[in-house]
Amino acid sequence: MTRPVVAMMADTAVLNYTIWRDQPITYLPSAYFEKVVDAGGSPVLVAPEPAAVEAIVGRVDALLLSGGQDIAPARYGAEPGPHTLPVSAARDETELLALAVAERRGIPILGICRGLQLLSISRGGTLFEHLPEHSPAIPGQYDPQKIRIEAGSVLGTAMGTSATVHCHHHQGIDKLGAGLVASAWAEDGVVEAAEDPTARFVVGLQAHAELGEDTVPLFRAFVNAARG
Repeated sequence: MTRPVVAMMADTAVLNYTIWRDQPITYLPSAYFEKVVDAGGSPVLVAPEPAAVEAIVGRVDALLLSGGQDIAPARYGAEPGPHTLPVSAARDETELLALAVAERRGIPILGICRGLQLLSISRGGTLFEHLPEHSPAIPGQYDPQKIRIEAGSVLGTAMGTSATVHCHHHQGIDKLGAGLVASAWAEDGVVEAAEDPTARFVVGLQAHAELGEDTVPLFRAFVNAARG
């Protein structure tokens, strides 16, 4: 069976390792690749370069918006708050362009953490800039959290009506963007997932779906949709 090609949006950092000193790199944690490959897909890393993204996303079978740093508050009409973390204008621009191409083509889209937030913002949604009760207890540690999932939703069909997911975020959905409906919630009612019920496959999950076993069926559903 042919493996569909999945464009996965990357992040940037500065690396100091062996002979490299202050070397800018483009990267994504290996867990993303492993989940896509295990689900039957072929991942392609897409650097945050706005000039190149349209040609790439115009050729692939699906788009994955990965987790990462905060989105610039100006993108949803807000001012940076005291807890706003560093942003990347190039990444924001690249991913919004990638999303526009993917939606125009009607290919499957999976947004993870920041990816859910970007998906909603692209449609006019807003964020809570800081949710201290959802911030990780220890920075860098992903906290397990149980979520409730809407039965009959794309997410619910894949994962059931509850799941334990791994979270590391301090922001969350305030107003959902046009055409999106909530499909999962934390115990305190914070939106943990949203999807477009009119699309072939457009799903965003606040948790880091690349981690844990409960999200394996979600990646299978995503890759299977990319075969259509």
